[in-house]
Amino acid sequence: MKYEENILRYAQQQQDICRKNDTISDTLFEEYGVNRGLRDKSGKGVLTGLTNISKIISFKKENGEQVPCDGELWYRGYNIENLVRDLGKDKFGFESTAYLLLFGEKPDEQQLQEFGKVLAEGRNLPTNFTRDVIMKAPTKDIMNSMTRSILTLASYDDDATNTELSNSLRQCIQLISIFPMLAVYGYHAYNHYENNDSMYIHRPDPKLSAAENLLMMLRPGKEYTEIEAHVLDIALMLHMEHGGGNNSTFTTRVVTSSGSDTYSAIAAAMSSLKGPKHGGANIKVMEMMEDIRTNVRDFRDKDEIEAYLTKMLAGEVFDRKGLIYGMGHAVYSLSDPRERIFKKFVEMLATDKHRDADMALYNNIEEIAPKVIAKKRKIFKGVSPNVDFYSGFVYQMLGIPVELYTPIFAVARIVGWSAHRIEEQIGMNKIIRPAYLSVMKEKE
Repeated sequence: MKYEENILRYAQQQQDICRKNDTISDTLFEEYGVNRGLRDKSGKGVLTGLTNISKIISFKKENGEQVPCDGELWYRGYNIENLVRDLGKDKFGFESTAYLLLFGEKPDEQQLQEFGKVLAEGRNLPTNFTRDVIMKAPTKDIMNSMTRSILTLASYDDDATNTELSNSLRQCIQLISIFPMLAVYGYHAYNHYENNDSMYIHRPDPKLSAAENLLMMLRPGKEYTEIEAHVLDIALMLHMEHGGGNNSTFTTRVVTSSGSDTYSAIAAAMSSLKGPKHGGANIKVMEMMEDIRTNVRDFRDKDEIEAYLTKMLAGEVFDRKGLIYGMGHAVYSLSDPRERIFKKFVEMLATDKHRDADMALYNNIEEIAPKVIAKKRKIFKGVSPNVDFYSGFVYQMLGIPVELYTPIFAVARIVGWSAHRIEEQIGMNKIIRPAYLSVMKEKE
């Protein structure tokens, strides 16, 4: 459209003025003791609130000093490693973990069955919603499609703006139930209208878990194996919650604190999560791995891999940004507990899918990359692979299209967002309004 071209041309002309007037130097941040991104050089965040939902441990005190340690992630007082371990071979953890995060207690068998029934009943969209909303404006950006659907669902809710606790809980539970549908149906609409592929909309099965339903709705023949469903279930458990300080959860709490409704708060969190610095990290890992596969001949040759990773870190290859994606984390130092837990399931699935050569490549990069980074960069804490290093590989082995990688993250994280929304309403009940120090120069 011509008017868009004219506006773009004007914006391009004006961008240098913005850069001149909106750049704030590092020296000013240092002078006033303000941390960019609310994090210090070691990655420690500025305290902005209290939470009883989860806890992240990356350092421990020894002789009065902070010492890096293997990372730990706790949900409502339970170590995530133990929650995964205690599942057993025949159980799915999404539902029980969602109950734990929402209500703060482990469910007994009767509570879990009742909660499962409520989630199953909630897997319903308003009449013709799929046709009139999801299929009306298909897009490759499934996160945008889901966000539009979330906001539109408010129009179908007679009590949309009621922020009483029971109503917020009801809305959160319904959104947790239908997020897999919004993601999968949004992809199918895009794949049909934009890629000219076949169109099929499978209804969720009330007898199946969230992970099973997601795979069943995604695939033309509804088929999936037990190992596929269990590995996806573990992925959902590990991505459900990660403290109040991650960008999308903090966004949920900020919007909630203003007194806004559930749909607006969750839509805002979605807009945060879709950012490549937050929820899109596994996509960059997959792009990087494809580049490595193209340029490294022997996946088991550690010297060849190290040489290529060194070039990558120097900004000579791949996207030339000098980064090895999937390595390091804003919080963890020696290790990401989610990656440690997930890796054995990744290896199990790789064996099942006959992807042992690829697994060997991942293992070698996991071993070599931290050493290469330590040689080249001044680092304030340890560098280790994070969960995103493997999650994209798992989704690829499950046949999940790349357009759904971040939406599946959202299918899990909606649980954590919901828990934090409820805690913000009950435990904080005060609008979040941080201060910004003006460094503006007065002009005549």
